[in-house]
Amino acid sequence: MSEWDGATVGLVLVGCSIIAAGLIIAAMILGILHSSTQFLLLTTIMLVVMGAVLILYIDRKSGTGS
Repeated sequence: MSEWDGATVGLVLVGCSIIAAGLIIAAMILGILHSSTQFLLLTTIMLVVMGAVLILYIDRKSGTGS
């Protein structure tokens, strides 16, 4: 297996955060979560943004961006 670079970590962070947000929304629809739902969604949104910023930073740093 090759080394993990920053872009790969960012992609994993974004993907896992989107999956977590989907699970939280599904739990909201089913009525399971009530008090901590807003905090969990805010956390997953922050993780998606952090992962996207990391991917963009690595892309610009390596010079492969358009």
